[in-house]
Amino acid sequence: MTRAVFFDWFNTLALFDPPREALHSQAFLESGINVPPGELRRGLLVADRGWFEENVRSRVEERGPEEQLEIGIRYEETVLAGAGIKTDRETLLKVLKQMQRLYKGITFILFEDVLDVLKTLKQQGLILGLLTNVNEDMDAICRRLDLEPYLNFVVTSREVGADKPSPPIFLAALEHAGVDASEAVHVGDQYKMDVVGARGVGISPILIDRYNLYPEVTDCPRIRALSEIGKYLYPSP
Repeated sequence: MTRAVFFDWFNTLALFDPPREALHSQAFLESGINVPPGELRRGLLVADRGWFEENVRSRVEERGPEEQLEIGIRYEETVLAGAGIKTDRETLLKVLKQMQRLYKGITFILFEDVLDVLKTLKQQGLILGLLTNVNEDMDAICRRLDLEPYLNFVVTSREVGADKPSPPIFLAALEHAGVDASEAVHVGDQYKMDVVGARGVGISPILIDRYNLYPEVTDCPRIRALSEIGKYLYPSP
């Protein structure tokens, strides 16, 4: 029986505001490349997947400056490749500098389906938790976005000293919720970080694939909207 549901943050409950597509489009334009925001989404999602998988191997923020720079260049190169554009290293370095400036003013907004789903789950008596590798003041962000009434707790990688998919962040969530792993479900958008990580400690994973990035995944429930999770929390007999 499911007693607790844990959620990833970015691309599960929330996304950036202004949209990253717009910020990257601006950075590319300022670096001499004109590409509309709408042509950048796929490349951003593929670049995210590569970055997260790189972080699984070892935390990017703990690597040396040169290696971090190369990862950043590869990220922007992947974003552009998604729009069918190639450019040189010097231009990619300019884009990175522009993005560092533009990201200083970025914040989060919720997907439209989030509050209704969380409200319903809360009314059903489920314990709800947020698990994230985002190293920001998540309590303040949750207050601003009116999430506090629905979340029982927030666990961050900074708090436990380890990123997903490492066990500590999932084990901390189980401790906060006071449930066994067999009684918990984790919903997230990254296969290796969320699905593999949750399954590694015995938590049932659900992959939320809002942008159809993982059509090949069949070893766990894959949903395209948060409103679909009910059928996996309370399966028909």
